[in-house]
Amino acid sequence: MPIKVGDKLPNATFRVMTSEGPKPKTTDEVFKGKKVALFAVPGAFTPTCTNLHMPSFLNNIDAFKKKGVDTVAVTAVNDAFVMKKWAEATGGDGKIDFLADGSAEFAKGVDMVLDASAGGLGIRSKRYSMLVDDGVVKQVNIEEAPGKCDVSGGQALLGQI
Repeated sequence: MPIKVGDKLPNATFRVMTSEGPKPKTTDEVFKGKKVALFAVPGAFTPTCTNLHMPSFLNNIDAFKKKGVDTVAVTAVNDAFVMKKWAEATGGDGKIDFLADGSAEFAKGVDMVLDASAGGLGIRSKRYSMLVDDGVVKQVNIEEAPGKCDVSGGQALLGQI
């Protein structure tokens, strides 16, 4: 069953790009003691993810901060190298935390796996957004279809805070 409001996030390890290369970053390091607006996309550089979902959060960074959000983060079942290039290409580098979930450890842990094998994409994450306060889910918005960004966009989550 997918994660829901009131659930604590599972322990998982992302990879983030640093000046020394990819480094691990645990869910505790991302979420403990912080209010985080997290969104997940099926894939970096894919059309809906890049043209709709990312800008909906990037263009609202200041509004999230004004509502007490400490961090805006994105996760995808991509490696840290791809996520870094996507951060640079979208203008999100240094504004949004890009959390690589290359083996889908986090996606599996929150039961948000999307099997896109039929389209040649393999295992990915469903598209969703959530507000997490100190590791506990306060809001969650899951898209019905991976190519849609209706309920999981930045404006929708911002309106729930």
